Amino acid sequence: MKRFGIYFVIIAALTISGCGSGGQQNVQSDMTAILVVRGGSIVTGTGQAIRNGAVVISGDRVAWTGPSDGLPPQFRSSQVLDATGLTIFPGLVDAHAHIAGLGDSLENVDLVGTRSYEEVIQRIAEQAGTRPAGEWVLARGWDQNDWSETSFPTAAELDRAVPNHPVYATRIDGHAVLVNHRTMAAAGVSPSTPDPEGGRIVRDADGQPTGVFVDNAINLVQRFIPPITRDQRKRRIENAVRYIASTGLTGVHDAGASQETIDIYRELIDEGRMPIRVYAMLDDDMVLLASWMARGPLVDYGGRLTVRMIKLYADGALGSRGAALLEPYSDDPANSGLLVSSKEHLLARVNQARKAGFQVGVHAIGDRGNRVILDVYEEAGVVPEERYRIEHFQVAALDDIPRLARRGIIASMQPTHATSDMPWAEDRVGAERIRGAYAWRTILDAGAHLAFGSDFPVEEVNPMLGLYSAVTRQDRAGHPPGGWRAHEALTPLEAIQAFTSGAAYAAFQEKDLGTIEPGRLADLTILDANPLEVEPSRLDDIAVRYTIVGGSIVHEAN
Repeated sequence: MKRFGIYFVIIAALTISGCGSGGQQNVQSDMTAILVVRGGSIVTGTGQAIRNGAVVISGDRVAWTGPSDGLPPQFRSSQVLDATGLTIFPGLVDAHAHIAGLGDSLENVDLVGTRSYEEVIQRIAEQAGTRPAGEWVLARGWDQNDWSETSFPTAAELDRAVPNHPVYATRIDGHAVLVNHRTMAAAGVSPSTPDPEGGRIVRDADGQPTGVFVDNAINLVQRFIPPITRDQRKRRIENAVRYIASTGLTGVHDAGASQETIDIYRELIDEGRMPIRVYAMLDDDMVLLASWMARGPLVDYGGRLTVRMIKLYADGALGSRGAALLEPYSDDPANSGLLVSSKEHLLARVNQARKAGFQVGVHAIGDRGNRVILDVYEEAGVVPEERYRIEHFQVAALDDIPRLARRGIIASMQPTHATSDMPWAEDRVGAERIRGAYAWRTILDAGAHLAFGSDFPVEEVNPMLGLYSAVTRQDRAGHPPGGWRAHEALTPLEAIQAFTSGAAYAAFQEKDLGTIEPGRLADLTILDANPLEVEPSRLDDIAVRYTIVGGSIVHEAN
């Protein structure tokens, strides 16, 4: 067996009997250890910390934990991973992300971090110059809020730089796109094209489309992009899951998967090429949902894939002013955002899911969007045992936050959204409404469940950036001093729990994941420093040394 191979196979019987003292576990003498991770500090997630500890893995599960010098004799000749000087955590899980989107972003033009529209155009033009005329150029990651001129860009400048290629550039949040006139011509968009329900075509003073399409209007142009082949899609997804494993994540809750994507997951699992666990949310597609509602959830396929949740949308995003607000935007008084799904549609889908035994998660960012879905959950009679979720819960009316705990609704949130949005968020919603925005501490204090993710590729995959944002509420340069609305910050332990036990609970997996205990799945994230001990300013510099999923080392840092 290769000691540190990316996908080594482990097979053994697991039998556990009782508990010993000092955190150690008694094991039967016929148990075979496949791997002993030894010498590091173990943070079990149960409130216990073990210095110079050992984790014994048998099969795909933890068989024993305790001090290294107390390792039972039958395990002392086992294969050993030396973790001296490292810290061993339960596997970190991203509770809201987009795997296929990440796969696309790894191959398309990367616009993240651009500081001006001119830089966006430059990157797109450089890529266009390497392709034949007429070939589409796809890009993602622009954010006008990061530019000195924060209004939406227009197609005119893009047309001059890239006249011979259709361009489709997705905003960082995925809720708006920028295209050039060649793309609009291919899509048949003209001044007479009406705004679809739940969407907006941005127009100039003369009513001409400027090239930006928001929320449900995106499909007016998106549907004309030539589809990639299935082999290309599979390659992109495999690239994405390998990259995810390299960041220390052992699992991802995939927030919106098509049938093709699910089929590719199963193929990769069957081929032994799926390094992480995926908890998939089905897209809100009538045909797809009808098929799955008829057959019921898929749980733990190949030890890697569960499909038991559907993903719905209430509104758009705050950065593109599509999040639905109870009152108009403070910086756009004629606009209150967009409800992209009707309350009737959301209620029908929730009732459908409940009958079929599926969990529901709803994208809701504005205070109106969040109130609508809370009303829907209450009208449907959702109970805590169903663990229904709100994905993002970004801006909420303060009197709506206690409603989460009453229904057992899980707030599935992304801490890096707060530190990305903080330069302009209060401008959007004003001083009063910002009190209920990115309010992790208030949510925990209200007794609600919290699960953390990143929403990649909207934000970066690296979970250390999420820990840093949750604890410091600062950007990576340390601004603002003391943190933005610092009273909403979490302790390092609370933030880690949101990425471990909180994510496990949000997926009905807390009996198998979220802690390091005998009998639990052997998913471990091994870091070069302890987030519970380093200065908060250093959290974003912590590096991943190993990612272990089900006892297999799926990533080893060079």
